[in-house]
Amino acid sequence: MTDKGLFYEEMEISTADLRVPHASYQRSLSVARVRRIAQNFDERIANKPKVSYRDGKFYVFDGQHTIAARRLRNNGEDLPVACKVYYGLTEQDEALLFAQQFGFSDVLTAGAKMRALIYGRDPEALAFLEATESVGLHLDYTQNLGENLGENRIGCISTAFRAFQRVGRESYTEALSILTEAWHGEPHSLRGETVRAMIEFVDLYKGEFSRDRLVAKLQMVDPLTIYRKGQAMGVNMAGYKKYLYQVFCIYNGSSKKSALPLKF
Repeated sequence: MTDKGLFYEEMEISTADLRVPHASYQRSLSVARVRRIAQNFDERIANKPKVSYRDGKFYVFDGQHTIAARRLRNNGEDLPVACKVYYGLTEQDEALLFAQQFGFSDVLTAGAKMRALIYGRDPEALAFLEATESVGLHLDYTQNLGENLGENRIGCISTAFRAFQRVGRESYTEALSILTEAWHGEPHSLRGETVRAMIEFVDLYKGEFSRDRLVAKLQMVDPLTIYRKGQAMGVNMAGYKKYLYQVFCIYNGSSKKSALPLKF
């Protein structure tokens, strides 16, 4: 995206002429959020929607909920709205700006932001997507949890992405491939706590652990074991380490010969 693409002017546009690109990078409209905004809406302090003029049409990349709230307060009828209209943006540029938005609107979920970054062809987001899909898993941008998370789907997008950035592709994909080989993409095996624990274990003990042993040991326990036993530790061990400790214990078992040393 070039500096030229950031040129804008303010103008009034009828809500009837504003389009929201839901099919590509925009999140779905939340009726509950629209009603909440409309209840306390004050035009004097409201942010102006950001709009891209592209191919002869006006596309909203920031502010769809405030636009809908204005219509709701106008008895559902279209009305003119003061907008910031940007010129020279591609749809990918819009997606990247959408992913970076700040201000009065609700903070983007990690899933919504990642979806926009991928659509905008952000190199690091694309590398993360490719690494995840290379082991047969998919990103769940809706970020469903627990029983609502489908098989082979990563809902803990923020956790997984930060780990990918920190340890790199090799450790990231190795950890996910171990999880999928052991539990075949079962939803609970892809909880954020388990995913991070496995990535940390693989990175910490790289070159020291037996992959076959780890897979075999994991297959002998319920996928929720890491989460449940980690939770049971309470404050006895900080943060992710109590889940990492469960992977460590599962791997070592009662064996002294194959046991790894505690390094965290």
